[in-house]
Amino acid sequence: MNGPDPETKHPMVGFPQVCFIKNTVRNPNIVVGDYTYYDDPEYSENFERNVLYHFPFIGDKLIIGKFCAIARGVKFIMNGANHRMSGISTYPFQIFGNGWEKVMPAPDDLPYKGDTVIGNDVWIGYDALVMPGVHIGNGAIVSSRSVVVSDVPAYTIVGGNPAKPIKQRFGPEEVETLNKVAWWDWPIEKITKHLDQIVGGDVESLAALTKAS
Repeated sequence: MNGPDPETKHPMVGFPQVCFIKNTVRNPNIVVGDYTYYDDPEYSENFERNVLYHFPFIGDKLIIGKFCAIARGVKFIMNGANHRMSGISTYPFQIFGNGWEKVMPAPDDLPYKGDTVIGNDVWIGYDALVMPGVHIGNGAIVSSRSVVVSDVPAYTIVGGNPAKPIKQRFGPEEVETLNKVAWWDWPIEKITKHLDQIVGGDVESLAALTKAS
């Protein structure tokens, strides 16, 4: 057995609430890796509804790695939500026209945080909110209802509003090793063969498999 087919939408038979995101998104500016899923009993195939203010003329991307677990209600705020902050009023007069378009801001006038990037093997809990331009490292965990306003280091558990580090899952040297091992990039046959090591807590044992079949 080589695991579920990554080209399916619903990998769990009888559980349509779990959906592989890669096979449902149509927006070219949302890039999702294999086996990353969204869990939602209310139309899990429509993950894109949770990516807010994502306007094509801005061009920012939401990039999510492989083997991520994204819970119900997780939302990503993109750069299109930003208002001009360099003047006295932040009100977007220009969008209403009728003469107000004369204060249309130039692109450089609007805050732009860049792409939002989620690493591999990241778990994002129920109702969490990720703000524009945030980078979340491999193996990180975001607690339920957190508001992530700044980058999250690899293998770090964060929570709260704004989200703050709660615990490091592994030490710095182990994190460096895990990022180099990058088990999520292994052939699926190798992943299937070594699941015990991948879900276990022995980093050295997993690292020893980098040259194994």
